[in-house]
Amino acid sequence: MSRRSGILEFAVLGLLREAPMHGYELRKRLNTSLGIFRAFSYGTLYPCLKTLVASGWLIEEPGSAPEEALASSLAGRRAKIVYRLTPEGKEHFEELLSHTGPDAWEDEHFAARFAFFGQTEREVRMRVLEGRRSRLEERLEKMRASLARTRERLDDYTLELQRHGMESVEREVRWLNELIESERAGRDQRPDTGAPHDNDSGETGGLPRHGGSTRPDPSDDTTK
Repeated sequence: MSRRSGILEFAVLGLLREAPMHGYELRKRLNTSLGIFRAFSYGTLYPCLKTLVASGWLIEEPGSAPEEALASSLAGRRAKIVYRLTPEGKEHFEELLSHTGPDAWEDEHFAARFAFFGQTEREVRMRVLEGRRSRLEERLEKMRASLARTRERLDDYTLELQRHGMESVEREVRWLNELIESERAGRDQRPDTGAPHDNDSGETGGLPRHGGSTRPDPSDDTTK
């Protein structure tokens, strides 16, 4: 399995854990809620769904009311299929949520993991956040060293691009520091409601307030 297809399967299982959906709804959620999947098409999504069905992690069900299904059949249209997570699929997704290895720290995988932090235990969230921060600090050190070696040979535009990339990484490190401190404090400071948010583990997450500042996108290409 490629890394990108693995991320897609993880995201599909996570969305279906919230509620059954048909393919159109899934693609819309992937595009709008998880921006890293904006470029994904039905041609990519449906093979993924078929693989998950074959693995026993999803089942397909008729998505229309009986009379609507009959009307679709008479009109020669195929009734919509709804995909539902099986108990085995839920167990598999929870196992994936517990993974905290290096893959969880990479750009696209981290963005997908972060999108489902509300379903993730605090201890796991902490390990993923700290791993991501460590990865970015290593990246930042390399970028600074490279810039110091080559800045005299770079034109103004290339130099500015490298500085922009470094600033993006620095901004995300600061954001991660805020998240980690909030997780350690064990408080939820979500600006939309101000009310604690409990995940399935019964623990309270801790998102910092940003006071109108823009939170960096973990999948920002400038951090790669």
